[in-house]
Amino acid sequence: MLTVGSLAPEIESNDQHGRPFRLSEQEHRLCTVIYFFPKAFTPGCTRETETFRDNYSELRLAGAALAGVSTDDPTTQCKFAASLKAEFPMLADPKGEIAKAYDVRWPLIGIAQRVTYIVGPGQRILCAFHHELRIQRHRDDVLAFVDGLYLARQRALAPRS
Repeated sequence: MLTVGSLAPEIESNDQHGRPFRLSEQEHRLCTVIYFFPKAFTPGCTRETETFRDNYSELRLAGAALAGVSTDDPTTQCKFAASLKAEFPMLADPKGEIAKAYDVRWPLIGIAQRVTYIVGPGQRILCAFHHELRIQRHRDDVLAFVDGLYLARQRALAPRS
């Protein structure tokens, strides 16, 4: 896994709708949440994506962007996103290049581990979570961290008396 404070590698890919996604273009956001998951249509990955889908509005209201990445092929990723009605970018990484750049590839099997990064200004990694079995924790950890960032920004912007 990449360490907190390190530079997040650029991600340049098309999402499930064929729209380009670039991590560097998310700079205007409070942060960008990038979650890696092993395989579309498996029970754990479905549950994880559903929890992010169900909380996407809250993340957006706080100013965060969200993207899901798996080592599935683009057709599978598109079908998976459509089946779950995911409104956020879902990125296919069939060659595992993004997963490798983020150091989340399982060495022998080549699929992504269940890792979530929160990337902030300057493309710096603010936080990283790795929970293979406690899938719900990804969403819980992300919401708590993003809410903390949002509240800190609100306090910084508040007029001083």
